Amino acid sequence: MADSKTAATDARTRILDAALDQLRRYGPAKTGVVDVARALGVSHAAVYRYFPSKDALFDAVAGRWLHAVSQPLEEIAARQGKAVKDKPAKRLEEWLTTLIAIKRRKITDDPELFATYHAVAEAAHKVASAHVASLQDQLRRIIADGIESGDFKVSDPATAATAVLNATLRFHHPHFVREFPPDPAAERAVIRLVLAGLASGDI
Repeated sequence: MADSKTAATDARTRILDAALDQLRRYGPAKTGVVDVARALGVSHAAVYRYFPSKDALFDAVAGRWLHAVSQPLEEIAARQGKAVKDKPAKRLEEWLTTLIAIKRRKITDDPELFATYHAVAEAAHKVASAHVASLQDQLRRIIADGIESGDFKVSDPATAATAVLNATLRFHHPHFVREFPPDPAAERAVIRLVLAGLASGDI
């Protein structure tokens, strides 16, 4: 059973890698299941075995990329402990700076690859919406921990999470990251304002 699961995982990974390569070369409009199968040297039925449609394949490509963004953030959100770095305010600050760094790195290190991923993710509405919802939930949990500890004074962690994500949009939304150069001083100032607002209950 384990070997069959490993084989299936490996097959899915190869298909997703090939799909990404085709997408990067030709774009979403000119990439289909048959193209991916041809690149792998297999029949299109072999691809359909794991992905029942082109949309499902592209959703999986987008999902894998977005998971690479959210997973390090989830580790921060889930962290518990008595160390200073585990306190809600410190975790929230680290979560935001990590999100900003990940997005900027993905956008600036390989703009062509990012453009491919971004186009696919924008088309995968459900996948993209689920990604945003997961980020908001991570923030909500950190803020709820801060409310419980008395560090944050807000009453609704979900509303506060949405406000925090929107307040920092300038530094992690792809449109703004592509348009404007890094501004670490402004990032720190906004994060400090966010933390002060949570601590005062003004958010």
